Amino acid sequence: MTFSIHVEVRLRPGIADPQGATIERALPTLGFDGVSGVSVGKSIRFEVEGTDEASVRAQVDDLCDRFLTNPVIEEAVVTIEQLEQATS
Repeated sequence: MTFSIHVEVRLRPGIADPQGATIERALPTLGFDGVSGVSVGKSIRFEVEGTDEASVRAQVDDLCDRFLTNPVIEEAVVTIEQLEQATS
């Protein structure tokens, strides 16, 4: 089975986000008032072959911990969706 993976990498609560703060400060000068809580992260999408969602999730969680995030300052939100298999 093929699974579509979306990993959203975010800064952990309490970690400074200078990029988000810069964007938030600039928005009123561009006419976008009332916007707050801006944060910047990464969005990573890929596909994984696996036998079931549980084993794929374990593999993706390990990938996030070891490669895609800095676990000291970042956290990952993983979305897994099974792709439809084409029938012949």
